[in-house]
Amino acid sequence: MTTQLSFDELGTPLRTTTFVVFDLETTGGSAEQDSVTEIGAVKIRGGEVIGEFATLVDPGRGIPPEIVALTGITNAMVYQAPPLIEVLPAFLEFAAGSVLVAHNSGFDVSFIKAACRRYGYHWPRPAVVCTARLARRVLSREEAPSCRLSALAQLFRASTTPIHRALADARATVDVLHGLLERVGSVGVQSLEELLDYIPEVTPEQRRKRTLAADLPNEPGVYMFRGPRDEVLYVGTASDLRRRVRQYFTASETRRRLREMVGLAVRVDSVTCAHALEAEVRELRLLAAHKPIYNRRSRNKHQAWWLTLTDEAFPRLSIVRTPRDGSLGPFRSQRSAEGAAVALQEGTGIRPCTQRIPARSPKGTPCLLAEIGRCGAPCAGHQSVHEYQPYVEAMRGLVAGHRVDALWRAAARLVQLSDAQRFEQAAEGRDRLALLVRALDHGQRLASLASITELVAARPDGTGGWDFAVVRHGRLASAGNAPRGVAPMPVVEMLVSSAETVIPSAGPLYGAPHEEVGAVLRWLEKPGTRMVRCTTPWTVPAASAASWRPWLKRAESVWSGPQFD
Repeated sequence: MTTQLSFDELGTPLRTTTFVVFDLETTGGSAEQDSVTEIGAVKIRGGEVIGEFATLVDPGRGIPPEIVALTGITNAMVYQAPPLIEVLPAFLEFAAGSVLVAHNSGFDVSFIKAACRRYGYHWPRPAVVCTARLARRVLSREEAPSCRLSALAQLFRASTTPIHRALADARATVDVLHGLLERVGSVGVQSLEELLDYIPEVTPEQRRKRTLAADLPNEPGVYMFRGPRDEVLYVGTASDLRRRVRQYFTASETRRRLREMVGLAVRVDSVTCAHALEAEVRELRLLAAHKPIYNRRSRNKHQAWWLTLTDEAFPRLSIVRTPRDGSLGPFRSQRSAEGAAVALQEGTGIRPCTQRIPARSPKGTPCLLAEIGRCGAPCAGHQSVHEYQPYVEAMRGLVAGHRVDALWRAAARLVQLSDAQRFEQAAEGRDRLALLVRALDHGQRLASLASITELVAARPDGTGGWDFAVVRHGRLASAGNAPRGVAPMPVVEMLVSSAETVIPSAGPLYGAPHEEVGAVLRWLEKPGTRMVRCTTPWTVPAASAASWRPWLKRAESVWSGPQFD
C-alpha cells in the first residue's frame, strides 16, 4: 500500500511554483558563434498565465536563408530591433526567481548562458525543466513515437500550434508542460524537487522509505543514515533536516552510490544544531568518529601534511602526518608540502630531505626534495652546529611569524634566475614560494585562533536574533541562538558555563583538528561577525606571512599550473 504524502512533505508544491516557459529563435545552432533573433516567454503559476515576454532581437549579422525559410524572420524585421545586450537584462528580470522551462532546454539555455558570459551578467543558475526530456521519460513509444514539440502539442491538444516563432512555441510548450505534469502527478511527483530529477528506475521499495524522515524536525542540523547493523552509512548537514533527508527517498537523488546507500538504510538519526557552524563542526566530528563508507571524505581521509624539523644536531626538513610544536602546515597533499619545503630550504638554508618520505608519492613520482636537493646544502660535513643554528632559528622565526627574511631571500633568488634568463626555473621557484607563503599565512591564522583560551562571537541570524559560538583553543565548545526579542547576554553566559572543557595539547593548533579550526575561522571572518569577549587579544604577528598577500596575489595571477598540488 502506498503512503500518501502530507502537504508538509511535498517540498515546493508544483501548484505554487512559478515557471517561465521560453523559446528562442536563432541564426544557427552554436551558442558561441550564432545569435538570437527572437525571445518569447510565458510566466505561469498554478495553471494560469501571469505574464508574457516577447521581442525580436537584432542578431548583429545576416540571417541565413534557410533560417529565414524556417522561422519567417527576415533581416528587415530585425533591422530596428534592440540588440541582445539590451534585451538580456529585461529577460533575466522577467525570469528572476522562476523555474525555466523549454523544449530541448539545453539549446535555449546555452544561448542565454553564453550571452551572460559575453555581456558580464551573472547567470543565476535557476532550476531548469526540459519538456522533451520529461516527455521521453513519461510517455511510451506507442503513445508518442516522436517527442518533437509539434507532435506533443498535437498529442496534448495544445491551444497554440508551434510555428518556429518564439512566443507561439512558448505558448504551445505551456500546454505540453501542463499535460506532462498531470502524467507525473499520477506516479507521486507532487513537488518541484521531485520533478527536477524524476527517475523512473527508483524502486517502490526506496520510495516507501520516505517514512524514515517522518519524525525528523524542520530545523538545521546533522543527519546520519544507519544500516542494518546500526553502522553509520552516510553523514550530512542540512538547513532543514526533514526536507533534505526526504529528498533521498524520491527521484531527486541521482547519484548512484547514494541510491545504493538508501537501499541499505534502515534508520535516520539526526542532531539538531543552533546554526550552520555547529552543524559543520558536528559533521566533521562524526565523519572522523564513524568513517562512513558512503562519504567521499571518509575515503579521502582529508588528513593534512606538515613540515617539521627532525631531532638531530643538524635538523632536516621532514614531511609528517602528525604535527608538533613548530610544524608548518597544513598542506592538502604531499607534493604541496614538498614544493614548499624546497622554497623553505632556499630561503633559510635548512638541509633538504635526502630521503624519500614516503619512498614514492601517491601518484608514483619520486620525492620532489630528493630530486631537487642541491649539492652544497648545509650539513655536518660543511659547518659546525653553532654555524648551522641561524638556519634553524630562521625557520622557527618564519613559522612563528616573527621574521620574513627567509621569504625575501627566496624572492631575491627568483630575481637572480630571471636576470640570468632562466625563466623556467624562476617560474618553478615562484610557484614553490607561493605554496610556502599560502601555507604560512593560513597556518599562522589557524595557530593564532587556536592559541586563544576562550573566544565568544556572535552573528546575526537573519531574523533579528543572534547566533553565538564559544570557541576554546580553536574548537567549538558551545553554540546557541538568541531569537529576536530575547536578551542575548544571559544566553551567552549560559553557553559559556555549559561549554565543553578543552585541554590543549602539543602542536601548532594545540591538538585541535585543522579542519575544525578552519571551519571556525571561516565563520568568524565572515562580514557581520562580532566579538563578544576574548580572554586574550586575537592577533597575528606583524612580521607574519599576511604581509606577503599582495605578492601572493600577483604570483597567483600568473600561476603556471598545479604541479605541486
